[in-house]
Parts: sequence; C-alpha cells; structure tokens
Amino acid sequence: MLMDATLRQKLKDMVSGEVLFDEPMSRHTSIGVGGIADAVVWPRRSEELSRIVHFLWHSEIPFIPLGNGTNLIVKDGGYRGAVISMQDLNSVSLAERDSKQVLIHAGAGVTLSEIVLMSEKRSLSGMEFCAGIPGSVGGAVRMNAGAYGKEIKDIVETVELMIISGEILSARKDDLKFEYRNLDISEGTIITGASFLLTRGIEEQIHDRITEILGKRQNKHPLEYRNAGSIFKNPNGGIPAGQMIDELGLKGMRIGDAKISEKHGNFIVNLGNAKASDIIALIDMIKTNVNK
Repeated sequence: MLMDATLRQKLKDMVSGEVLFDEPMSRHTSIGVGGIADAVVWPRRSEELSRIVHFLWHSEIPFIPLGNGTNLIVKDGGYRGAVISMQDLNSVSLAERDSKQVLIHAGAGVTLSEIVLMSEKRSLSGMEFCAGIPGSVGGAVRMNAGAYGKEIKDIVETVELMIISGEILSARKDDLKFEYRNLDISEGTIITGASFLLTRGIEEQIHDRITEILGKRQNKHPLEYRNAGSIFKNPNGGIPAGQMIDELGLKGMRIGDAKISEKHGNFIVNLGNAKASDIIALIDMIKTNVNK
C-alpha cells in the first residue's frame, strides 16, 4: 500500500499541490472525527488528477475523492489508501445561453456558497435552495443535494466525470441516473465539475429568498456544533426522519461526546471530543428504536 517510501515519493512528484501522509481525517471533516489516512492529495489541475487516478488504479491502491467533508464520517481506523481532495479544482466561468438563461460552470472544489453568492450578485435565479448547504459542487452533485422542494438535478445541465483511465467525459443530465440523494455512477469515477443552468431574475427577490432560507437553517439546525448535516434520508412519502427521532424521545441522547441534537433530531453533533465509534453507536441506536 502507501507505506512504501518509493510509492509515496512518486505520488508526491505527480502534483504541484500539497500531499500529506498519515494524516488525521478529523482535520478534514466538518464533524471533526476520523482516523489516519495513508495519504491526502490536493491536485491543482485536471491533468494532475488524471495522473494520480491512473497511478493509484494501476498500483492497486484504493482512493476516494473528497469535497468539503461536510457529509462524511470517517471511521476511527482511518482509510488505507489515498484521499484525493478536490478543493483546488475550483475554477468558475459563466456563459450566456440566451437573453433569459446563463450557464455557470464550476469545478468540483467550488463551494455551493460561492455559486449562490455569485448568482445573487448577477441576478441569476435557481441556486437559492442551496443557500446554507456547506458542501462543494462535486459532493452536491454526487449526493444530488436538495432542500425546500428542489434538488441539484433540477438545475444541472452537464456533469464532468473522470473515469478510471483518467479520461474526462461530459455527460448531459438526461444521460445520468439521478436518484434521491444520489447520483448513480460507477466505482472509481470522479466528478470533476458541473454546469448549472440558471434564469435571469430580480436581485432583490433572489436576495430575499436566500435570506429566508438561511434564517430557517439557523433556526432549525445546530450550527453551533460540528456536525455532518442530516444523518438519515427521509422516507419516501413518510414522516421525516427528524420527526421520527423526536417522537421516539431520542433527542439529547448521548454517547461519549456525540449527541443527538435537541434542536433537530436528524443531526448528530460533536460536543468536542467525539469519536466516529460514538457517532456510529448513536446511529445504530436510532435504527434499533425506529425498527422496533
């Protein structure tokens, strides 16, 4: 694996960005837990990413892409392989579609908050529902992030995908399989960017909607603690997961420094020194109670 000094040096020579070995993943996840990864790599260009993927694949070294780490729980045992951070693949460009529509193309590492702000400044409507979602473009597309009745698939036009060979393909939305909180792609495929089709609107109305959504998130979500966002998907057509947890009286339950939020039942928060095992134990406890 990546304990070999020669392999480590080869990996380091492939990128102009940072490469860290034996790196605690607790430093790279919003909830602040996770053991040691063999390597964390920051490619700065798609060509570097292609070289890394090709090298790791042919060396039979496992790898996983990482966005902002906001919907990720890394186990205490860490990750035996390479974590590829997409944060430095952060280019953004705009293209006029017609008098009413504009395409925003963003690299996988661009944060949703950056695109929401850009859209507001340019009076472009469509991204408002993403206000307050702390993830990146790559993670949001991979999970088909959504809120307030809308999902990423509603505004995506194309998605750039890097396959195992290192080749980048552009796929139109209609050729992709978007599901609830998921984009079904093959193992080893990495999202490198996406284009979003937005509509010209009125800046004041866009601003007001963003402000409204941010206010709701502030009131409902435990943003004062480190967390990984919603833990469970909502059942199709059923009671929301947070409401189920609330009705079972599980809010406030705690294992170690991991706690089911008293503010929102579908959030588990890190009170300071939680371990991944504490969080997983709470998740298992919730599942057991729900399934009784």
